Amino acid sequence: MLNLDYNTQLPNVILKEYGRNIQKLVAYIVKIEDREERNRFAYNLIELMRQINPNTRDSQDTQNKLWDDLYIMSRFSLDVDSPYPMPEKESIGKKPKPMAYTTHEISFRHYGRNVELLIARIFETEDQEEHYDGLVKIGKLMKSLYLTWNKDSVQDEIILKHMEKLANRDIDPELRERLVKENALELARKERKNIPTPKINKKKRKGK
Repeated sequence: MLNLDYNTQLPNVILKEYGRNIQKLVAYIVKIEDREERNRFAYNLIELMRQINPNTRDSQDTQNKLWDDLYIMSRFSLDVDSPYPMPEKESIGKKPKPMAYTTHEISFRHYGRNVELLIARIFETEDQEEHYDGLVKIGKLMKSLYLTWNKDSVQDEIILKHMEKLANRDIDPELRERLVKENALELARKERKNIPTPKINKKKRKGK
């Protein structure tokens, strides 16, 4: 009767992408007593590991990863003259920190979060002319974003109120009067042409 080794009876493969035979070679290299011979076998095995994964690019990062994998498969017991230091055990299998979801509520979704940040920066500007120019530019941007979803029209007064709400403060009365008097938020014909049309999926009704 043949004595067969079943995978369930063998040690677990540490890195499955290289397979059990590579892991056996690593275990063999670890036990080589002569350092020069151990180095020679390790470098040859690195080349073999690279050939097993032909899609990997021949770069410094790739070579570093191969040596890291070799150390991992040796359970950090391989002592060779590697061009890269042995990785820390604590860094292997360490889960990344979870990213926190933003809890900021957007008052007007058609404007987006970036518009709110721009408005906050504009209202921090102390120079009156720069502040006015900023109001004009962000006002035109808000107007074009508004018209993207509402093709009818929008009064400048609505845009100014939205701007004040997003800034959580009132626009300077003199600048506000100047914006209205000069009709500063009026979009040019070229600017109106560049307003994208929203794509709405119209589902076909059954029976039609």
